[in-house]
Amino acid sequence: MIAIPFMFSVLLPTLIIVLPGLATAPESSSGGLGTMINSLPSNVRNELAGMTDQQVLVYIMSLYFFAPFFLIIPLMASSVIASDSFAGEKERKTIEALLATPISDSELFLGKTLVSFIPSMIVTVFSYLIYLTVINMASFKVFSGKLLLPNLTWIMLIVGLAPTLALASIGLAVMISARVKGFREAQQINGILLIPILALVFGQISGATILGPIMVAVLIGVFALIDISVFSVGIRMFKREEILSRLT
Repeated sequence: MIAIPFMFSVLLPTLIIVLPGLATAPESSSGGLGTMINSLPSNVRNELAGMTDQQVLVYIMSLYFFAPFFLIIPLMASSVIASDSFAGEKERKTIEALLATPISDSELFLGKTLVSFIPSMIVTVFSYLIYLTVINMASFKVFSGKLLLPNLTWIMLIVGLAPTLALASIGLAVMISARVKGFREAQQINGILLIPILALVFGQISGATILGPIMVAVLIGVFALIDISVFSVGIRMFKREEILSRLT
């Protein structure tokens, strides 16, 4: 929960500042940067017109390339906590006391969800604020006082897409954690949830997909529907009697 946000919010964007030699020409075939630029919307390509190589690199990397990584932060942070929700209780031998609390199954399920959701979003927002500071330091110097962030895409990503993605991850993780024996097993299964995000990362590198406002809005709608489905199924399937029966 600390190492991954630090890497994405500090180490990677700092490369833009300390390694200006990476700013190769956009037409270069190395690193797939040229392909990515050619795949951008026409209005963005127009904004790149007249920029120097370093300005193009800072603009593309800051606003587009690093965006999917900030979907990994809430996914990883929430999955670590959610995987421990019931599986960790079993390992610590505290599950019986938890299941004996005088609350309904749905309240217990939602309570475990909130315990994972709130810290993961705090980590995500805090990481974004650090990233915003680092990127604006770079852009202020490279663009002679112009600040690149915040913009509409990143606001929608942090305020809309990250929470809906985290809720989908948490709902699945809590359901899995209630059925497996230990924390490690639950966390390994949750690693599958990274596949769609990694596909989005490589899609942006290759230029096949670009996270713009329209695409982010579509993804928010998709994950909102997934959230509704996951929690509807999760609450119906969550039965503390079944968890207790697996312990015996």
